Amino acid sequence: MDSIYVNFAGFFAGAGIIIWSGTRLSRYGDQLADMLGWGKMFMGIILIAGITSLPELLSGISSVAIIDAPDLAVGDIVGSCAFNILIISIMDIFYDPKKTVTSAAQTGHVIAASFGIIMLSAVGLAIIKPEFFGKLGWFGGFSIVFLFLYIIAIRVVFLFEKKQTNGKSAYAQTELSLKQVIIRFCLYAGLVMVAAAVLPFFGERLAKMSGLGQSFFGTLFIAASTSLPEIAVSVAAIRVGLIDIAIGNIFGSNIFNIAILALDDLLYKKGPIFMHTSPNHLIPVFGTIVITAVGIIGLVYKSEKKWKLGIDSAVIVVIYVVMMSMLYRVK
Repeated sequence: MDSIYVNFAGFFAGAGIIIWSGTRLSRYGDQLADMLGWGKMFMGIILIAGITSLPELLSGISSVAIIDAPDLAVGDIVGSCAFNILIISIMDIFYDPKKTVTSAAQTGHVIAASFGIIMLSAVGLAIIKPEFFGKLGWFGGFSIVFLFLYIIAIRVVFLFEKKQTNGKSAYAQTELSLKQVIIRFCLYAGLVMVAAAVLPFFGERLAKMSGLGQSFFGTLFIAASTSLPEIAVSVAAIRVGLIDIAIGNIFGSNIFNIAILALDDLLYKKGPIFMHTSPNHLIPVFGTIVITAVGIIGLVYKSEKKWKLGIDSAVIVVIYVVMMSMLYRVK
């Protein structure tokens, strides 16, 4: 198991399963949400985001409860948040050659994006001053803050879309029954969960063998791999015109990811998790705040012109590359 080739094979096998299963999971998740009569924006933020964030959830649990690597868990979460915003640029490549993807999305996504900035700011404060919110036993008070902000964010988004649709919902007819959709949904969810659980196992060994360090490796490679479902779901969604599901998935996944840190903290019995992680995570935290703000500008401004990428998408790519370069230098 110490062979770098074995670890690479295990790592990329897990990543491949996530892509394959995540694409199918989104299909049945979409059908299930239609049967429940949810709005497209709310569906992307809650159901689809919850689905595609399963890898981050399982990776975090494995990192803190099995391999004792809190840096990997935190790096995965903040790195996934950064990579998720980068997915907007990836979607822009596959969208209309003449229109930006953000120009076709509801402006209401600004709500979830703004809550993402607020929650990331709380993460940054927890990294700088892990004792600021106090603690309950080994459980950090900042985790309660994360959960509180997540619940408020979901409530506000729900009320906003309900107001936009005047409380009306439609039941979408499908060839499958609700029971069949749930079974298939659970099947692919299980595959994603198993693949996500092995990523930190191989990732932690690759980090040691490569000498890149857990902060850099977790933020870049583990985060990119656990964000593969977001890529698969979002690109598939825009190809069939479900723009709001795709964008909602991105911003919804970010606020869900930060809520996952509360569970990681609960499972890490050596004390509040941010007391055992590197301050280098501040780089992707603040970088993600900046690129999320750029995404908000794109949603509000709605530029109708692009060359390969919209200006907002191009700026996101540049900032992401600079952020990863800075993190590598301080590894």
